[in-house]
Amino acid sequence: MTSRRHFIAVGLALGVSALVDTPLLAAAGRVKSATAIAQVFGEGQKLVAVALEYAQAVNGAALVATDWKVEGRTVTGVFASRSANPADRAVSGRFVIVALSPEDPGAVLREGGPVGGGPGGPPGSAAGGAGGPPSGQMGPPPRNLKTNYLPAKAVLLSSGIVTTASGRKWPAASSAIPTTRAKHLLVDQFRQFSFNDPATGDTMGYNLFLPKGYDPKKRYPLLLFMHDAGASSTDTLVTLKQGIGAVVWSDPAEQAKRPCIILAPQWNGVVVNDKSETTSLFDTTVHLIDKIAKTYAVDRNRIYSTGQSGGAMMTIAINIKYPDLFAASFIVAGQWAPELCKPIAKCKLWIMVSEGDLKAFPGQNAITAVLESEGAKVSRATWDGRWSAAEFARAAAEVEARGAAINYTPLVKGSVVPPGQNDTGGSNHTNTWRIAYTIEPIREWLFRQHKG
Repeated sequence: MTSRRHFIAVGLALGVSALVDTPLLAAAGRVKSATAIAQVFGEGQKLVAVALEYAQAVNGAALVATDWKVEGRTVTGVFASRSANPADRAVSGRFVIVALSPEDPGAVLREGGPVGGGPGGPPGSAAGGAGGPPSGQMGPPPRNLKTNYLPAKAVLLSSGIVTTASGRKWPAASSAIPTTRAKHLLVDQFRQFSFNDPATGDTMGYNLFLPKGYDPKKRYPLLLFMHDAGASSTDTLVTLKQGIGAVVWSDPAEQAKRPCIILAPQWNGVVVNDKSETTSLFDTTVHLIDKIAKTYAVDRNRIYSTGQSGGAMMTIAINIKYPDLFAASFIVAGQWAPELCKPIAKCKLWIMVSEGDLKAFPGQNAITAVLESEGAKVSRATWDGRWSAAEFARAAAEVEARGAAINYTPLVKGSVVPPGQNDTGGSNHTNTWRIAYTIEPIREWLFRQHKG
């Protein structure tokens, strides 16, 4: 009888990865390596597959998915691949990908951090209450803001028969195979750096992505993504793992249409608060943008900004102080003191918020009213967060057809929070960016904008 293979994310507890050695893998059916595959979704990074590298090419058609079982997980498919990347699926290849459902509770790698904001929530969250340090003062994020991501690890306990491309059959593994390495889809394309700002004395981590075939003689758009307060961390990678706001622009299909340099700062303390105040990290962030623009081949007429919650607040605040810096901005679930927003009436903005967001929705209503009083034309439309890509595309075309520099598209209440979550102000807040960055027409609109 074919033995069965199970694998468990390391946080569930076998703690055996340190025991892995070459003899164990060699005894497991000529497996050369086992790699855990992590992928970022709108709600954060998840463990979605295990890639097994074999000594010879494997016949994908001979793989029987029902022979590969995973404890506490749902196997959605087993196939051959040319590499450890599931996107390299092939008729035959040296890798076997065991794909797992991202909907499984055991898929989530996130540990800690707020599940949702709400009145009285963390400072720097558009759904939070007033609070945070006065301008110029800094500190680590409050304890309830700390977000960690577990290492992407798994244990494969048994497997089915593997047939090589030449027709040779290898028996199922007789020993457990813990993963010894991890692959983080899209995240691994970014490089991590530290910026020491002599003007403020701050040190800040940041992530940088350069387009494939980057040519310093060309000029590229620069996309700035700024995370929410809940992603504050000393781990520079958290902003890449918390959701797709940074990594979606680096997807190969996206880069084929809109090649760009991507900058994703990682704040380890409070940057803005709900009193519309900023700390010195505000200036440090602006100085970092300038440094990147000077160091790399950046088209200064095509610098774009986007951010969620606290990052959206930062986008608004930077636009107020430097209204000529960005060619356009995508503001997701953010708010700011309306009376301070008059300078951004001439900026190109796309604003998205959920009607169920108890602070950001009334906040953006007040801001757009101020912008209109300053002479700005605002194109408004209420959208449904459950729409298909085609429905979003049609709706976006209608909004753009009005020719406004500022587009305001709230998501109707009841359409944002997924089944199983409480429909609270905080859930409406955090689920806004789960949807917002999947809407390609907004990404297209952003990159069509130029200064002047």
